[in-house]
Amino acid sequence: MEDRPHTGLVLGAGSARGLAHIGVMQVLLENNIPFDFIVGSSMGAMVGGIYACGTDLYMLQKVAENMDANIFYDVHIPHMGFMKGRKVMEFLHLLTKKKTFDDLKVPLAVVATDLVSGQRVVIDDGSVADAVRASISIPGIFHPVNRDDMVLVDGAVADRLPVEPAKIKGAEVVIAVDVTFGEGKEVVIRNALDVILASLDILQKQQFDLISPSADILIQPEVGGFSPRDFDQADKIIDLGRKAAEAKIEEIKSKLKL
Repeated sequence: MEDRPHTGLVLGAGSARGLAHIGVMQVLLENNIPFDFIVGSSMGAMVGGIYACGTDLYMLQKVAENMDANIFYDVHIPHMGFMKGRKVMEFLHLLTKKKTFDDLKVPLAVVATDLVSGQRVVIDDGSVADAVRASISIPGIFHPVNRDDMVLVDGAVADRLPVEPAKIKGAEVVIAVDVTFGEGKEVVIRNALDVILASLDILQKQQFDLISPSADILIQPEVGGFSPRDFDQADKIIDLGRKAAEAKIEEIKSKLKL
């Protein structure tokens, strides 16, 4: 184990499809696959952040499978977003146990996007719930998060699969999980949220094609047939995450010299 390379786990954006991260991480832990830190964007930041705060992944699966996503929707007269995000914050405070980054059992970095500078922002200090709230703030849907002089929105706008931040933080091996651009992707446009999310996917595809080859291991659960709004399909999405991770275990062990 002393010869094992420093390993970063990167969890990408994907709304409901990001629930597959739960299944991936369950399989990694069941097979004693170590990772030294987590970098998450959007839903990847939420799942990774909740885990890093000490929440059991199997309990998190039960929460996801029995959750009514409508509880997060606190619609108001639009100012900078249709939803205030207060209900989401209550949920995040509960599952992160109001921890700060200094309290975490696993080091974590959360990726958001600053609308002022147009740059990716990597957050690794302060409240975990506040950082995750910024990272999941879909532009036009959730009210942005103000931090210092920045106006922060969804990490997916600047960096859907944050492999580069993991490398910057010293990862010698990056295990990256993409839940957006795998096989069988289907696009269904039914409402304004679908329009925004599909637009973000299109904007990010070229960057993904450039960045994804730099991941040492790329896990892509076959969740493309699910809508980003399919939170009621959590059990199926999580199971597909498990299957994708199981198919990569031997490759990961080889890369990590386990």
